[in-house]
Amino acid sequence: MWHKLFPLVYERYLAKQIYLAFIFILFALMSLFIFFDFIAEMGDLGGSYTVLWAFLTVLLRVPSRLVEIIPIAGLIGGIYVMASMAAQSEYTILRVAGLDTGKALATLMKIAFPIALLILLMSEVVGPFTEGLSKNVRLAAINQGKEVLEFRSGAWIKDKLRGNDGKGAIQDGIRYINVGSLEKNETIKGFRMYEFDANHRLLITRTAETVQFIGNGQWQLNKVTETRFSELTNSDRLEPSFSTQIKKSDQLEIETEVSPQLLGALLIKPDRLSIIDLFSYINHLKENKQDYQRYAISFWKKVIYPFTILVMLALALPFAYLQTRSGGIGYKVFGGIMLGISFQLFNSLFSHAGLLGEWPALLSASIPALLYFILAIFGIRWVSKV
Repeated sequence: MWHKLFPLVYERYLAKQIYLAFIFILFALMSLFIFFDFIAEMGDLGGSYTVLWAFLTVLLRVPSRLVEIIPIAGLIGGIYVMASMAAQSEYTILRVAGLDTGKALATLMKIAFPIALLILLMSEVVGPFTEGLSKNVRLAAINQGKEVLEFRSGAWIKDKLRGNDGKGAIQDGIRYINVGSLEKNETIKGFRMYEFDANHRLLITRTAETVQFIGNGQWQLNKVTETRFSELTNSDRLEPSFSTQIKKSDQLEIETEVSPQLLGALLIKPDRLSIIDLFSYINHLKENKQDYQRYAISFWKKVIYPFTILVMLALALPFAYLQTRSGGIGYKVFGGIMLGISFQLFNSLFSHAGLLGEWPALLSASIPALLYFILAIFGIRWVSKV
């Protein structure tokens, strides 16, 4: 596999050097972030949330952190290797042997491909899984397994109206579901539901002590109180009168398009969700005519992000053409660190700017990568003429 991916000797040499530097720098950066995350968890220590549980929580977040750090580690590793080869005249020998800029760039793209697959694996498979485990460990120790919601009123989500019994075909109207807390075993507490007709008149309210997901779009409500509102036919149209009917039951099954994954999208930061979960939640927001710009930007960022390692290694190539007299290796590595940090800052900046300016989501997500790719091409063309 190694010889098939890198059939030429110089390709294997470059790949070995870059991968070794990449692994070392990735380990160093990850250790630093683990330390900072662990210090941040110290403020919540107490009771059953011990130092051991806090450290386990931080360790389970490592795959999600790796997604953020890998492009920076690739850039720094690439710059270090290229600067070292330039300082020892190794790259000059390769150029004399016939390695032009195009072949060098193609080799770096081949080296970047396995790293891009690693980013995709961590972002879509390992990261969301371990992030959920980390959240469950933390919640079990601090909040007795309850998800802390951002708003005091809980989380709100829009749904489509069904029949009077909560089942059947979709009708004209709308539902609003309010979730007080979400248990780690996918049980809801503090459940409220409001159903409105097409004229925005309140039809039914339902409250339940607990709600469990049955599957196939069905929820089981326990200890339910249902209030039905009906307008009296002889009431004044300017001051309508309503009659109410209250019904209590131990259990009630309803149909809904809201799944645990959709609720999870409300409770987890968009950049921590997988592409599939984001795509599903965006479609839900579109169908219910809700604003989905924030999630659309996160979706396209996650699609584009694995390919940023290609841009980072392309940025490293010009450093192979700089001689030792133009600055020591330490200066070049420091420049790589600054480039990596600036890329992350621009990535975050354009996400917020796109959200405020209502730019197309794909444009907001791709501008930073495009800018740095143009910078890489400009740098390669400039140094290749020297």
